[in-house]
Amino acid sequence: MAGVTAADPAARARRDHGAWFLVLPALIPILLLSVGPLLYGAGLAFTDAQSGRSQATRFVGLLNFSDLFRDTLFWDSFRIGLVWAFGVTVPQFLLALGLALLLHLPLRLRWLARALAIIPWAMPEVVVGIMWRLVYHPDAGILNETLRGLGLSGADGRDWLSGLATALPAVVIVGIWAGMPQTTVTLLAGLQHVPRELHEAAAMDGAGAWRRFRTVTWPALRPIALSVTALNFVWNLNSFALVFVLTDGGPGGRTRLPMLFAYEEAFRYGQFGYAATMGLALVAVISVLLAFHLAGRLKGADDR
Repeated sequence: MAGVTAADPAARARRDHGAWFLVLPALIPILLLSVGPLLYGAGLAFTDAQSGRSQATRFVGLLNFSDLFRDTLFWDSFRIGLVWAFGVTVPQFLLALGLALLLHLPLRLRWLARALAIIPWAMPEVVVGIMWRLVYHPDAGILNETLRGLGLSGADGRDWLSGLATALPAVVIVGIWAGMPQTTVTLLAGLQHVPRELHEAAAMDGAGAWRRFRTVTWPALRPIALSVTALNFVWNLNSFALVFVLTDGGPGGRTRLPMLFAYEEAFRYGQFGYAATMGLALVAVISVLLAFHLAGRLKGADDR
């Protein structure tokens, strides 16, 4: 039957058309909601599009990219975005790994601990931002109240989200807290697929907990860890809602991430073309990072 089908071009064409028909319901929303806006935004990057119906849109070629290359404020926001992405992604992974290892142990009420661990993941970013604004409140916030209770008078009335030195670390802590459950769940799923027999054999050979983790657990978990870390870095670099609610990019631009900068250019100053250029530049950077990640994964698969 396979030989007859392969030799019959008409049957093969019908089979291909049937496959496309099955894929179409999932493909149409992707084209309309993802690919279409991406192409439209890429086109705007080469124009001087501005807000207002009376504003005529002209093609300006690479002028926006030339202006972006000289825009020190954008490069400052990009540097802040990298600090934010690394500052959230690395501690997030380490803490999530420790929590996943803990939740993998046969503890009492483990099901309850696992349920509580994913609560921040279920909360919308806007709600998380509002909640942490209350935590950081200079007068009635639980953080300052706790520090005052410990006798640390220097924290009395401190506004953590408005201080030039404390705003970025404060929002980084919130980013770690909000994103850790997703990483924990992913790593916990990977831990559950590590064969128990390997741990038992290593224990019989006299291997301690650290050696079993290094020689058994980590090699099996490493592909998942690399993937989730790369995705977290991309998501964190693209962050918008959480920092927007917490600080709106302040104070003095100390927490103005690239996406916040692009948002301000588009919807506060009406420079849609220039904002699209920023977005396209970020898409290019993220595409390069993902390409390096995928190339490394493919090379590792070939080496095996």
